[in-house]
Amino acid sequence: MGDLNILETVERYIRGEMNPDERAHFEHYRKNHPDVDQLVVEHTLFLQKLNRFGEWKKFRQTLQAVHTDLAESGKIEATRLAGRAKRVYLWNRYKRTGAIAASIAGITTLGISALVFFLSSKGAGSQFEELNRKYHWLATRSQQQGNEIDAIKKNSNPTSTVSYTKGGTGFLVDPKGYLVTNRHVIHQAKQVAVQRGDQEYTAEVAYIDTKRDLAILRITDQRFRSSGYLPYGLSKRSALLGEPLFTLGYPRDEVVYGQGYLSARTGFEGDTMSYQVEIAANQGNSGSPLLNRNGEVIGILNGRQSDQQGFVFAIRSQEILATLQAFRKTLKQERIYLPTQSRLFGMERTQQVKRIQDFVYLIKVN
Repeated sequence: MGDLNILETVERYIRGEMNPDERAHFEHYRKNHPDVDQLVVEHTLFLQKLNRFGEWKKFRQTLQAVHTDLAESGKIEATRLAGRAKRVYLWNRYKRTGAIAASIAGITTLGISALVFFLSSKGAGSQFEELNRKYHWLATRSQQQGNEIDAIKKNSNPTSTVSYTKGGTGFLVDPKGYLVTNRHVIHQAKQVAVQRGDQEYTAEVAYIDTKRDLAILRITDQRFRSSGYLPYGLSKRSALLGEPLFTLGYPRDEVVYGQGYLSARTGFEGDTMSYQVEIAANQGNSGSPLLNRNGEVIGILNGRQSDQQGFVFAIRSQEILATLQAFRKTLKQERIYLPTQSRLFGMERTQQVKRIQDFVYLIKVN
């Protein structure tokens, strides 16, 4: 097993992305390979520290956003402050919050250092008990202070007054917050938001492909947290006539499952960029991923197209990949990952749906 493959396997194990058989096999492999076991321990600590660092960066950005909002609303006279004077002003205003965040960073460092000490130590059980007691105290204290920071952020951020209406569905094509949906879903929208469960996030239109009726959205909300690796991939092959398919979308305010099959290899009026699908779909399903039994996305439902027979059509996954490739060329620094491998092979349908639904969002427009 190569270094890159074992590292990817370790990350999947840590994030809980393995099915029961894979996990049992890996744990047996880990038990018989001390170097792999050590890699799991070290990478777990590394990911924990990396997540804390990311949270700290996002918190700093939140403070900056709060300051800007207060300045723009006239509640503070920040425009007169510059250079060192502005830094002093911000420190005086947010020193309590900064102190809390700094203490969390310190506690995290102490906790990780303590774990590393324990893992490299050959001490007896009494040392473990003492270390375990201290670690749980640190974890509890860190959680309490994290809750206090959340309360400060909640009180500092004004409630959104934007009135959104339901537009359609979108699904993530990059875990950093990039989604694909139909262009007509967000056409002429002044503002866009995405929602999953009770979590709503602001978003922006990053790219439009009018020819294919596709749009790429970027979640801009600082509260957004990645759900990890995408469980599905965009299929590079064409779907087969009669192939069983399923979809997840938002024809209403909760995610809805539907299943059917490919009924024609061309779409509306012989469109070669689309499929004709025999599946139940309603208003709001536009932009829903269409998947095969392996958890591969073979298309995206396009509710704009219809005919007298009421057939449903889906834009092919190859066209989605082409749109993403064109979008990538417009990016200067940030890169997006194009998912082409599914992690859902061999899973029961209910398990596939459970994994996928965290990456499918209700698109709301204003």
